[in-house]
Amino acid sequence: MEDLPEGQTGWLAGLRDLHVARALALFHGDIARSWTVDELGREVGLSRSALADHFTRLIGVAPMHYLANWRMQVAAQKLRNTGASLDQIAGAVGYESQAAFSRAFKNAFGSAPATWRRAHDPAPSPK
Repeated sequence: MEDLPEGQTGWLAGLRDLHVARALALFHGDIARSWTVDELGREVGLSRSALADHFTRLIGVAPMHYLANWRMQVAAQKLRNTGASLDQIAGAVGYESQAAFSRAFKNAFGSAPATWRRAHDPAPSPK
């Protein structure tokens, strides 16, 4: 991390800042929690606007955008590697309904979760 160029953005750059690193740890530690920037700021000891500024400057995206992307990455991993139902995955990554999860997933990946799962099944189906 020390060798990152000044001005570099991304996850590693965020880890150099104590507040942003704490926010990342909170997101990753409780992905399903219904986070707000206000609540996250209180947890890390910054105002909402200061956290949003630090986070966006270092990570390259706003905190809630990062969380939405992280949720979709975790959901994709669960779809690919587990037999969990769409409802279970939706709840595990912070969506209150399968419909809301499906809309967000389709927006992120271009296909519905069930369709994406079939296309990315690691085990080839017998012929």
